[in-house]
Amino acid sequence: MYEFSNDKLLMIHADDAGLSTSENQATIEALQTGSVTSYSLMVPCPWFYEMAQFALANPEFDYGIHLTLTCEWKNYKFGPVLSKEQVPSLVDKNGHFQKNRALFQEKARVEEAEKELSAQIEKALDLGLKPSHLDCHMYSVATSAELISAYKNLGKKYDLPVLLSKELMAFVGFGAETALEDDDLLVDHLYVGEYQYFEKGNLKKFYGDILDNMEAGFNMILIHPAFDTHEMKSITEDHPNFGSEWRQQDFEYFTGQECKSKIKENGIQLVSWKDIMSYKT
Repeated sequence: MYEFSNDKLLMIHADDAGLSTSENQATIEALQTGSVTSYSLMVPCPWFYEMAQFALANPEFDYGIHLTLTCEWKNYKFGPVLSKEQVPSLVDKNGHFQKNRALFQEKARVEEAEKELSAQIEKALDLGLKPSHLDCHMYSVATSAELISAYKNLGKKYDLPVLLSKELMAFVGFGAETALEDDDLLVDHLYVGEYQYFEKGNLKKFYGDILDNMEAGFNMILIHPAFDTHEMKSITEDHPNFGSEWRQQDFEYFTGQECKSKIKENGIQLVSWKDIMSYKT
């Protein structure tokens, strides 16, 4: 069981480290100078090794494995760490991950997905990484009750908490009641930026309103900090949702003074996964 105090506990978590060097450098700066308290690494991505070296050299920062089963980008592709022959249901004709959750759900076999996710964790461990938790890119694990169960089993196998959230499940269209159990560790309130706010230029206000109205319990804000460089523009071409400009705004807000002031003014306590696990009874 996990019993959280009446305090406003907040984890500001940076997804997608390893996606690009721009993502890596922004994540590092957000950890060192901003309010970000946790991040997770995408093992299959080309720039994973750069961020892994940072993690090894800076163990004081909390990090997990961003388990990856999809690749949404138009011109930037990656695939499983296992060979396509070992996990044929996870890849397209070119050996890359499927581009969205719908295609993944249609084609993927649960046993192959679990095998690939285990291989990603093992690859990180073989480098000497000591992750604090597991989470999932695009929350693709929430495409079936069987896959959610496999995801939770990986947490048990490696003795790591897994990110479970009713809000995330609803976001990807999955009914939480079919997959959650009474003793699961759940995020009480999880927030992800919404495209409507970005499109209208109100993304930073969206984040500020969350901080001003935060409730007690285990809160999490998922962000994707990166610099709006040529590299990120190329990766996110024709994909403004969580695109390069959006990621720059994430970086700016969560390293800025307004964010720090609101956290202090609203009596919010920043936490990592390691802190959260101390609440286990």
